[in-house]
Amino acid sequence: MPMERDSGFGIRDSGAGRPHERLQVWRDAMALVEDIYRHTGNFPDAERFGLTSQMRRAAISIPSNIAEGAARRSTAEYVRFLSISRGSLSELDTQLQIAERLGFAAQSPAMRESVDCTYAKLNALLRSLDPSPRYVREEYVAGESRIPNPESHAR
Repeated sequence: MPMERDSGFGIRDSGAGRPHERLQVWRDAMALVEDIYRHTGNFPDAERFGLTSQMRRAAISIPSNIAEGAARRSTAEYVRFLSISRGSLSELDTQLQIAERLGFAAQSPAMRESVDCTYAKLNALLRSLDPSPRYVREEYVAGESRIPNPESHAR
């Protein structure tokens, strides 16, 4: 049995690490959170409760959902939380573009690379867990609906 240690917060830890801590995509997402906090640090004060807060929450959601999914007992739940994480990453990507359009801060090439790399790793992990065709990007034909049956979604 591994020796337990006290973390100083009253939490016992076997030292083996948590499942999510072994995932490179989780480590990348954690670094992205730090980057986003630095990036939004110079946004206008008027945006403290607007875009700044929204971007930070979206960024935090990415590694948080990876961790929560990794702690679940079923692959289906894991895939669900990874999908939520990917959605938060897409949300953050959109918010970065909004911030740039509004002139708050330009996205650095390193930030763009970090977002793209995290997205690719999340997709790869999702495909490894659930190789169904819904995770395969199909070619888009201009003017064609991306929704398989658009009439079923129009209400």
